Amino acid sequence: MSPVNEMHGLHSDMRVSVVIPAYNSALFLQETVESVRQQTTPVHEIIVVDDGSTDETEQVIQSLGRDIVYIRQTNAGVSAARNRGITQATGEIIAFLDADDLWLPQKVEKQVKVLLSNPEVALVATDRADIDVQGGFLLDSLFKHRGFYEFFSELGNNPIPQALSRLMQVNFIPTSSVMVRKSALVRVGVFNTNIRYGEDLDLWARIASQHAIVCVPEVLMHYRRHGSNATQATENLLLDLVRVMKNIRSWGALALSKEGLNADKLVAQSLWDLGYWYFTSTDPRRAHNAFMESFRESPSLRTLIYAWLSLTPPGILGSLRKIKQKTIG
Repeated sequence: MSPVNEMHGLHSDMRVSVVIPAYNSALFLQETVESVRQQTTPVHEIIVVDDGSTDETEQVIQSLGRDIVYIRQTNAGVSAARNRGITQATGEIIAFLDADDLWLPQKVEKQVKVLLSNPEVALVATDRADIDVQGGFLLDSLFKHRGFYEFFSELGNNPIPQALSRLMQVNFIPTSSVMVRKSALVRVGVFNTNIRYGEDLDLWARIASQHAIVCVPEVLMHYRRHGSNATQATENLLLDLVRVMKNIRSWGALALSKEGLNADKLVAQSLWDLGYWYFTSTDPRRAHNAFMESFRESPSLRTLIYAWLSLTPPGILGSLRKIKQKTIG
């Protein structure tokens, strides 16, 4: 049976299971859960997976009522926590929400409407705004910031053409905005627990390779920025993005080729980005190795020049940089 036919069986009262991974989230969890309870279309269940918290997360959850499905596990990372929630979920639709983010009241209603009217669509995301700890706005629209707002508006909640190749250019899907059919996750798999950074892109790409996806050009969630967000360690981020691109190439080279992208070049670019970071961080040996691996994946003069520059003695390289700065100036 095709993915489309599998999805025709869903009906108007489709059940939505919300999966909330939580690690030391006591400060924000109550407000996050309340934003789910205030939805104009009620959800079927709220599943909180406590990923080995050492603060008062468990006590906060216990104070929020018996309607919450609480699971505690030894710390294994956010991907493992989300996967545990997916396994536990009994709804046809899985919605992801991080324990410090917030939903606006009509989020579930509007996304369910898209899923009901488009049986071929497996994943629906929305725009997001970024807020600080006090709730002040830091960014009014992620879609506008990444240059996709007008494009998604013109689509009018219709499937994104060549979504896989667009995701390879920039990940425009906010995780806490995603609602996805569980049948699609059964088909393509869940989050890769071996990837800490970019695990969301890895999953969205697998879904986009087999199913239609939609982005609603409306801010229906708030992403909270604070010191505990897992968006640090640049080296590990870039290393994981290389892994993501290699993973995607392993299954998606043909799909990417059909959308006009060369999988080898995508891997090469991720390696070049890693090499350039080492290069600017004055780690010449690692820079050279990354540039040379990038060159082997997809040869280019630029990569070869940077591989040579990474072996240049620091004094000469400093002089070359000064010449470049004067030339640009």
